[in-house]
Order: sequence, then C-alpha cells, then structure tokens
Amino acid sequence: MSSNSSSENGASAAADLLRTPLFDLHVELGAKMVPFAGYDMPVQYPLGVMKEHLWTRDKAGLFDVSHMGQCLLVGASGVAHEIERMVPADIAALKDGRMRYSQLLNDAGGIRDDLMISRIGENDGREWYFLVVNGACKVADFAHIKQSIGPAFELQLLDDQALLALQGPAAVTVLEQMMPGARELAFMSIKLFETKDFGEVWVSRSGYTGEDGFELSVKADRAAALAKALLAHDDVAMIGLGARDSLRLEAGLCLYGHDLDETTSPVEGNLVWSIQKRRREEGGFPGATRIQAELRDGPARRLIGIQPQGRAPAREGAAILNEAGDEIGVVTSGGFGPTVQAPVAMGYVTLAHAKAGTPLQLVVRGKPMPAKVIKLPFVPHNYFRKPKA
Repeated sequence: MSSNSSSENGASAAADLLRTPLFDLHVELGAKMVPFAGYDMPVQYPLGVMKEHLWTRDKAGLFDVSHMGQCLLVGASGVAHEIERMVPADIAALKDGRMRYSQLLNDAGGIRDDLMISRIGENDGREWYFLVVNGACKVADFAHIKQSIGPAFELQLLDDQALLALQGPAAVTVLEQMMPGARELAFMSIKLFETKDFGEVWVSRSGYTGEDGFELSVKADRAAALAKALLAHDDVAMIGLGARDSLRLEAGLCLYGHDLDETTSPVEGNLVWSIQKRRREEGGFPGATRIQAELRDGPARRLIGIQPQGRAPAREGAAILNEAGDEIGVVTSGGFGPTVQAPVAMGYVTLAHAKAGTPLQLVVRGKPMPAKVIKLPFVPHNYFRKPKA
C-alpha cells in the first residue's frame, strides 16, 4: 500500500468519526483529539494527563461525555418491571429523582453494558425513566431495549442532548453559583433545573472519578455556552479521556469492554453491591440461574485490585501469576496512579487468589514482577453523603 493510499484512508477514517457539540471548543482549547467510541474525542489538553488528573482531585474537572447514549423509557405503568426484565437492580424501589447503577445482562448472565437508571417521575399519566449507557455500546443497547420492551412502552432517544460531567471537591460550589439548589442534591439523585441561559438542564449528583460531582444533560445547542460558563470559574479546567481513565482506575471503577464484557457476570466483576436483596432472592433477570449460583457458591474468578511492587505499570493483557509461577488470571486495566504516585491495576484471578494481601506476580515486558492483591479502591471515594438528622 502506498503512503498516499494510507494517508487517504486515515483521512477517511477521521472523516467518519462523529463529533460532540463541544468539538469546536476542544480544538479551541488545544486538545489532542483521538478516535473513541466512534467519536473524535479529547484525550488531553495542554495541561497534560497527570496535571488534569490532580486538578480534578483538588479542584473541579469538566469532562465532555456527550458520546454516551441517553434515552427515556416511558409507559402508562409497569416501566420498572420492564427494566427489571433486563437488569438485576431493584428498579421498582426507586423513588422519584433517584438513580441506580446496573447492568444490561445477556441470557448467560454476562454483561452487555453497564448503565445508570433514573426514575424521573410521572407526567401525563405516564412513568418516565432516564437511562445513560456507554457510547461504544449505545446502538446495540438501544436495539436490545427496543426488542425487549412490550408494545405498551416507548423508548425515546435523546440524540439532541449533550452530557457534561463536573467532578471534584470544588464542583458543588461552582455549580451552586449557576444553579441554586444543586448543593442540596443527594448522591445518586437527579433534578431538572430551569435556567435562563442554558434552558432545561437535568443535573444528577454522580460521576466516574470517585469524587463528588455532577453530570449535566443539556440541549446540544446550549452545551458550549454551559461549558464556557463553567470554565470561566478559576477552579474549573477541561479534562480529557486520559485523566478520566486514570481517575476511574484509582477509584476502582470498571470500564466496559475492559473490566466487564459479555462473558463477565456482575458477581465476577465485584458488583454484587449493585444487586439489591429482593432481586438476589427473586431473580427474574437474564442469567439469574448463573448469578444466583455464584452468589451462593462463589464465582470461579473475581475482579481484584492489584498493587505492583515496583515502578513499572502493568498494562491490560498482562498475565497474572501465583508465587509458583502458574498463570491464574489477567490484568484488565492498568497504569500509573497520579494520586497514589504508584502503578495501579485491576484484573481477574481465580477465587482462591482474590483475598487482599495475596502475593502475585505480573508479567511486565516478559519478566515476572512482584505484586499483591489490594482492596479497592486505591483512592477513597469522596461521594457526597448528607448528614443524618
């Protein structure tokens, strides 16, 4: 293949990438753009991944996550039951303005995708639920949901909505100045804010960094104005995908397609906390037989946190060995943790080796390196919890 042909193919591939409503702002801010989930996305800005990561832990980072899939699931009644036929979480117990993390499961109990599910409430005699799924999976997710729900229910895609995430200890102070009342939102709750400059904004107190923060769903044509208004605050900086990944890894949060996939069950993925007691006992979701057996007897393997003993990071795909040198698992996420100033990793090992403190070896550049199992997360979560009365 000639260099000209290769160059043309590269240009064609770039032309095929979708752009979020903030694309021009990313370019204006000097972002390095890369393909991600079919979109041209910012991996970092001139500040650099390390400083972007630490800025978010210390102040407030603004992320463009508009590649994610947003939709509404609507019906006269029984929407929670329809959702529960696809996921293992207790959706029926959700109160208005509350949200839960869960997984879309296949018939074998493997994870099609993980997602956030919010109960918006009732309007026009119908129940409304707001779902956010991963960008790389959204086309398949929406097709699966449409196929799974009954004819009395409607899936409305929110293709005209952008999604921003404001994360870090200063996020609440910044957002409260623009949207009074944001401070009162509890963790894992969602509320509609009517704003003069940005129209309707759905604000949830949630995120993917382990820090306190918010996700903001706003009309695409208002997204750039909202982002610029947030960036006008001295404590806010734009943050790219590179730091987003290192932040979520330090927080022990799974990345779909890496730590979770169609072969992985929620029990193997250390996500039992996301399956409430009623659903564990009753089942009624895809793969319930496998998942209930794993809850009872333990899974064959489990996701663990790994602390390499040296300074060399272990990357995805690195083999995990026991002390005798036998292969017992594989690294699914790995890199350098800027907050802990050391390498961090997650991966799957056989259940007998999943206990915190268990010595391991990681094959890095062809050589076994010492490591040990560590309890997740690497950095404590700083989610907002309302004081008990």
